[in-house]
Amino acid sequence: QVQLVESGGGLVQAGGSLRLSCAASGFTFSTYTMGWFRQAPGKEQEFVAGISRRGVQTSYADSVQDRFTISRDNAKNTLYLQMDSLKPEDTAVYYCAARLQGGSFVPRSPKYDYWGQGTQVTVSS
Repeated sequence: QVQLVESGGGLVQAGGSLRLSCAASGFTFSTYTMGWFRQAPGKEQEFVAGISRRGVQTSYADSVQDRFTISRDNAKNTLYLQMDSLKPEDTAVYYCAARLQGGSFVPRSPKYDYWGQGTQVTVSS
């Protein structure tokens, strides 16, 4: 039974910080690329950040570069997204996702195998 259980979302003022967590179970976490995606009302789903199996490689959307940090703890089967200097434009439902990684790291692909339920992040002005 695959599960991706997210936590850490909520309401924060512009300039503030949040840390999202995604607890994974039911699959071999350390063999999967992990990613964060988001979707704002009326907009398409957007890639936010990705991380390779051992956390050596990371990738970020231009809009969050230098503000967000993705990390993982394979011993705890947990993915994180540290979000600093939040802006109202960051308001969205955030999803964690997992994709079995082959020989290359392709984090921006939407073809992930498993998806979490999403957690709401709201940034007020």
